[in-house]
Amino acid sequence: MAKGVALISHKEKIDTDTHTGEFMLTVFAALSQLEREQLKQRQREGIELAKAQGKYTGQKPIPTDWSRFGQLYGEWKAKHITGREFMRRMEMSANTFYRRVREYKLRHGITEQTSA
Repeated sequence: MAKGVALISHKEKIDTDTHTGEFMLTVFAALSQLEREQLKQRQREGIELAKAQGKYTGQKPIPTDWSRFGQLYGEWKAKHITGREFMRRMEMSANTFYRRVREYKLRHGITEQTSA
């Protein structure tokens, strides 16, 4: 009500300008949240069951040509190509690209130089 907006439903006879209408809206929101939490819980239980049965293994990792990645990484760090060009050449999404960059740095012991 801080913005002066009210919901009035003639069919359900709910008016959020009244205390009763505001209460009903709060009850509906609480029920909706409860149902969402129950749905998430059932989903987690289903995933756990599928994992126990060996049916849920997640998505298979996309294979990466690490030698080509290393070459392009060098070009990218030397600013000869952009990150977008790197992603296009490797046919990777941005999320996969940055995940692979972190993995590449870990594999090769690369640490970023920070300027003070």
